[in-house]
Amino acid sequence: MKHYPYLIIGGGMTGDAAARAIRAADPSAAVGLISAEPHPPYARPPLSKGLWKGDPESGIWRGTDTLGVDLRLGRKVTAIDAKKRAVTDDQGEVVAYDKLLLATGGTPRRLPFGGNKQIIYYRTYDDYRRLRELANENVKFAVLGGGFIGSEVAAALRIAGREVVMLIPEDGIGARVFPTDLSRYLLTYYREQGVDVRTGDGLAGLRQDGARVVVKTTRGQELPVDVVVAGLGIQPNVELAEQAGVRVDNGIVVDELLRSSVPEIFAAGDVANFFNPALGIRMRVEHEDNANTMGAAAGRAMAGQGTPYTHLPFFYSDLFALGYEAVGELDPRLETTVDWKEPFKEGVIYYLKGENVRGVLLWGIFGKVDDARALIGKPLTTRL
Repeated sequence: MKHYPYLIIGGGMTGDAAARAIRAADPSAAVGLISAEPHPPYARPPLSKGLWKGDPESGIWRGTDTLGVDLRLGRKVTAIDAKKRAVTDDQGEVVAYDKLLLATGGTPRRLPFGGNKQIIYYRTYDDYRRLRELANENVKFAVLGGGFIGSEVAAALRIAGREVVMLIPEDGIGARVFPTDLSRYLLTYYREQGVDVRTGDGLAGLRQDGARVVVKTTRGQELPVDVVVAGLGIQPNVELAEQAGVRVDNGIVVDELLRSSVPEIFAAGDVANFFNPALGIRMRVEHEDNANTMGAAAGRAMAGQGTPYTHLPFFYSDLFALGYEAVGELDPRLETTVDWKEPFKEGVIYYLKGENVRGVLLWGIFGKVDDARALIGKPLTTRL
C-alpha cells in the first residue's frame, strides 16, 4: 500500500496551494495529490475572464508538477477509512496517509432535463476548451443565470462575437450581490453590448428541434439556440466527508486551524465552512483568493506550522470593460452607502448593518482591497 505523510484530495487551486505550503514547511516529505481531472492544477478564473481577452492558455498552469508532488490524475476517491487512515480510488487502489486534506471543491448544479449534450455546465478547463471551439462557429448561445459565472460567460461569448441570450430570474444582472440601481444599470449595459437579456424569466424546459435545442422559458417563450450554458452555481462536494464521518453543515465544518471533526482530516477552499472573526459568522467562500490563502493555511497546519485562519477573502470580476473587487458581505438587502466618482463607472459602495461595515464593493477601483478589508466590522468613519 502506498503511504503519504500528506495526502490531498482535489486538484484545483486549493490543492496546489496546500502542496506548496507543505513542501515549504517539510521539504523532504512525500506528498500525494489525487484529482479526478486529467489535467494538473490550473487557475480557474481565466477560464471565464482573461483567456477570452487574448491571455495565453499557458498562463493558467500552476506548475504543481515541479514541486515533487505525486500527482495521481484522472482518479476519483470513492471511500475514506478514517480509522485506518486510508482512501480507495475508482481504480481500486488503496493509499494510506497521516494527514489528509479535502480540497474537493464543488459540482455545478444541474438542470432536471437529463443529459442533453448541448448543455455545458461551465467549470473546468475541458469545459472552456469545448465552449471556445463552439464560440469559433456561428452558433447561438443561451446563458442561464445572471450571477458570477453567467455574467462572465455571457460577456466572454459576446467578446467572441457570438449571439447570446441570457435568462435571469431576477430583475437585473448580479441582483443577489449589487444594489438595485447598479444591477439594473448592468442590464442596460449588457444590452448595449448586444446581449439579449431576458429578466424575470427562467428555464422551464428543453426540446430538440433538429440540430438545435429549443429553450422553453417560464414566461412561455420558445428560444431556438445551438448551445445552453448553465451558470447555476455549485454544490460543495461533501459526500466523501459524510462517508468518513466528518461533520458537514453547508460544507465541511472546520476549526480555526482548518481541521475537521476528525483531527487528521483537514478541509479548505470551496468546500470548507469556517468562522471569520471580522464578520463574526461562519461562511463558505467560492473564490480564488480563498482557495489560495486557505489552501496554503491548511498545508501549513498539516505540517505542524498552523496559525488561526482569520483571513477575509476578496473576490473580483470582469464584465466587458467594467470590473470590480470586493470584500466582506455583499447583500443588497443591507443598507448601502455609495460614493460615486463617476456613476456606475467608478466608485465605492459600502454595505452596512447598523453602523458597521459588512462589505465593500470597489467598482472600477483596484488595489484598495486591504484598505477595504480594514473597514469590515467597524463603523463607517473613514471612506476610501
